[in-house]
Amino acid sequence: MRKRKEIEMRKNRGTAYGVIGLGRFGTALAIALAQAGKEVIAIDRSEEKIKNIRRYTDYAFVAENLSMETLKEIGIQNCDVAIICIGEKVDVSILTTMSAIELGVPHVIAKATSEEQGAVLKKIGAEVVYPERDMALRLGKKLVSDNFLDFVSLSNSVEIRQIPVGKMLIGKSVQESDIRRKYKLNIIAIENENQTNIEILPDYHFQTGDIIVVIGKTENMDKFETEG
Repeated sequence: MRKRKEIEMRKNRGTAYGVIGLGRFGTALAIALAQAGKEVIAIDRSEEKIKNIRRYTDYAFVAENLSMETLKEIGIQNCDVAIICIGEKVDVSILTTMSAIELGVPHVIAKATSEEQGAVLKKIGAEVVYPERDMALRLGKKLVSDNFLDFVSLSNSVEIRQIPVGKMLIGKSVQESDIRRKYKLNIIAIENENQTNIEILPDYHFQTGDIIVVIGKTENMDKFETEG
């Protein structure tokens, strides 16, 4: 395993995320975060899954067990957000979530496959996501909104979402738009056709066809889409 000190040094560059469990949900989430330029620690017991995810992050670790000692050695406590993506194995999910919380991770999100499992995870201090339910919501939003392209739900109130730039913002700079102050949203990427820019400068001027990738609270995103 890589030394924890190395992970701490890279963590200083920005928010660090830990994704534990690389099923379909965990893998998609880890890739989305890594492609957005975020530091990602990925953990799974499958060597093949870890090998595949190393195309996106250097911090990918095989763990035969998810004990607190193992998670600590890997450095999960250095993450700002840990997402536990082990919904099917309820006992492992709960114990791993408890370990992440006890190790001091500020924000722990856990995947659940039932309301009962979700209730337990909430009780021990985690935010809970239901991927199947969220997928239904995603489809619903696509069907009823022309402006909504895609999102990754990180919790019941936090999303990563792609939003087309409205006419009111075309020609304005990122600084002039003041999206962070007015809507409390952080821009993590700007896409236009096949180009993706993750180094967003304050003097960048929005262009026709731009799609911004933002992270923030759902209610703030909805407000921005309505007003922007």
